[in-house]
Amino acid sequence: MSPTAMRPRVLVVGAGLAGTATAIRLLRFARAPLEVVLLEQRSDYRSAGVAYHRDGNPWDHVFNIQAGRMSAFREDVHDFVRWANREADRQDWPAPWDRFEFVEQGPAPRRLFQDYLTDRLAEARREACPGVVLVEADGEAVDLEVRSAGVDVTVHQLSGDAPQAPVADVLFADHVVLATGLELRDPPFAAEVAGHASFVRNPYSAAGVRKLAGLPPEASVAIVGSVLSAYDSAGLLLRQGHTGRISLISRTGTIFRTYPGGHEHGVVRLPCPVSLLEPYRDREEFLARVRGEWEAACAAVVRDHPGIDPGVVPERVAKAWEPHLPKALEQIPSPALRSLLDEFGTAIAALRVGAVEYTMAVIERALHSADGSVEVVVGNVERITPAESGRLVVQVAAPDEKHAVEADLVVSNFGRESDYSRVGRRLWRNLLRRGIAVPHARTGRGLEVDERGVLLGRDGGPAGPISALGVLREGDEIVRNGRTGAFTFNLAAIKNQSIAVAASAIEQLELREGGSNHRLAQFRGHVSNMEEAARAGFEEAVGLEVRRLATRTRSEREVLDSRLDERIRFVGELSSSSMDASLRDRLTRVLVNRVAVERLTDVSVTPRQLRRQLGIANAEDLED
Repeated sequence: MSPTAMRPRVLVVGAGLAGTATAIRLLRFARAPLEVVLLEQRSDYRSAGVAYHRDGNPWDHVFNIQAGRMSAFREDVHDFVRWANREADRQDWPAPWDRFEFVEQGPAPRRLFQDYLTDRLAEARREACPGVVLVEADGEAVDLEVRSAGVDVTVHQLSGDAPQAPVADVLFADHVVLATGLELRDPPFAAEVAGHASFVRNPYSAAGVRKLAGLPPEASVAIVGSVLSAYDSAGLLLRQGHTGRISLISRTGTIFRTYPGGHEHGVVRLPCPVSLLEPYRDREEFLARVRGEWEAACAAVVRDHPGIDPGVVPERVAKAWEPHLPKALEQIPSPALRSLLDEFGTAIAALRVGAVEYTMAVIERALHSADGSVEVVVGNVERITPAESGRLVVQVAAPDEKHAVEADLVVSNFGRESDYSRVGRRLWRNLLRRGIAVPHARTGRGLEVDERGVLLGRDGGPAGPISALGVLREGDEIVRNGRTGAFTFNLAAIKNQSIAVAASAIEQLELREGGSNHRLAQFRGHVSNMEEAARAGFEEAVGLEVRRLATRTRSEREVLDSRLDERIRFVGELSSSSMDASLRDRLTRVLVNRVAVERLTDVSVTPRQLRRQLGIANAEDLED
């Protein structure tokens, strides 16, 4: 019996998008008593995090991508749009959103996502199996200590519905899920103006939004960055009638693409860019190979897929290359890989994803019209200093010159810190000191994890029953899965990671309670050699498990669970294993679950194609 007595406990640290999505999966997947503790330091970030919380997202901040791609569940592509049209409480919504009919290819305000996730978490709580409970607690996790049976988590200011801890501020968990989200980096160029009234460090803070909303329309504004966070700030100003000069200061001058009307996510098959698998010689030679392969791939998409809008050809190629990138990246020495990611990270992000017209149209008009108020300034920001006038001066080093941009208000880009050796938060300082967490060696982004998201310690082995997801896995997603840009940690990645992490945590608890963990590898070899009839039964069991994992209501899951038990017993009876029947069935179920998780998280197809492939499509999917 674990120290959590009647039921094991999974502690999820961070209740933003990643943490909430994982808690929902834990509540849905668990078949036996389980306590899911969802710990959050900031109550306003619950079910939202920095990207979606209401106070930092006015109504004009819309999702970068279409509303139809914002479902929290990859196996239910229409869920968010369905919720927004049929379930959302619009009582306090302003015009035009209060009567807006959301469609798959259209926009939606980002602040709605907090209500959506809150509703889906409440639903998962109601529909959980008996004995499966959710505890929402406030507090900051500052340290972990791995014990033989689990993890002691030191929590500061533990409150709310938090369970009683055996020692003050120490909470025991059988498994810990780290979903701590983005970490802010203090930009060195802003050291002299960090507390200045005319400097906005975080444009997604309530204070930052108030400052932008209250700015005189004729004021001049400098925004550090030219990517999507910069568009949010510029768009907010322009939509409220701002007429003053807005300077987007960008190291590369990258501008995002606008998704064409009716755009739908798709996947094309392209040959492996074989020259990228050759040994790395130097930066220029490698970039020449990349350019050659890229131009050939784009030409092939244009030629072979005439129905694809030219504006999204780069996105299709970037997606098609992902399965091949891990082998290509193996050829690049770590220092060179880090340098390339630093240099081309923004450009990669712009190739991999665009933005909806609602966001881009107002920016493009102001950029390209004769009297447009938006300009792109290309160069590195070296320093921001206060002027005697009370304004701020941004010193910019362009390729061939240095110049200054003076502004009434300077807005920093979000500026996240991806190198965890530099993160100042106490939790990460302590975990790195203990060797429980290790910065990702190849990329310097995120942490070292295994293929299931388990933290790897200083010795290269699992640090304990501790899983990570979201931005913590950025480097691993790059080198293991070929993800690029924000797709290493955005909603698309988190959807899959939440499934895998929740299933893995529950699996480990069930194996431990049954004392069968050490028998799994041996049994897996036996299952792979099963006779044909047993394999057919195993395949049917996987189909039932896929449906169980994708089902929202308890009653439907219970029916599927009963049918699955029958299939598993049938498979066991056909096998030649002499193992105890209950142990055999338990291990078979683990393997069935693993295969089902692999199928639910298959990124080689679109979510709609996945539903058809898995046999869980509904009428909305079949109409397309």
